Amino acid sequence: MTNEQPHLTIIETGGVSIVEFADRKILEELCIAEIQDTLLKLVAETPKIDLLLDFANVDHLSSSALGTLITLNKAVEEAKGRLKLANITPQIFEVFKITRLNKLFHIYGTKKEALESF
Repeated sequence: MTNEQPHLTIIETGGVSIVEFADRKILEELCIAEIQDTLLKLVAETPKIDLLLDFANVDHLSSSALGTLITLNKAVEEAKGRLKLANITPQIFEVFKITRLNKLFHIYGTKKEALESF
């Protein structure tokens, strides 16, 4: 099943919800709010969700987008689910390291590696 939104696509495969982002830059507040609303709704509707965020298309994330990831991670944990991230560019990964978010999230080099880890 595929669910297309303006800023992302959600693909259900093998019990995992894979989120692919449409925008190269996730910087605008309205865009981030829409992404957050969509993903939090998905988590609320799917008990024990296995969620994979694929950042293959993303070159830039704002600090607000990072905040959304933290909020999403908390919601997934509360739903007894699992959240994994994949295909983060070296530039974005540097921000994760500086903010120590690389310790909070399970980050994989490829979507395939992340899927195999569920």
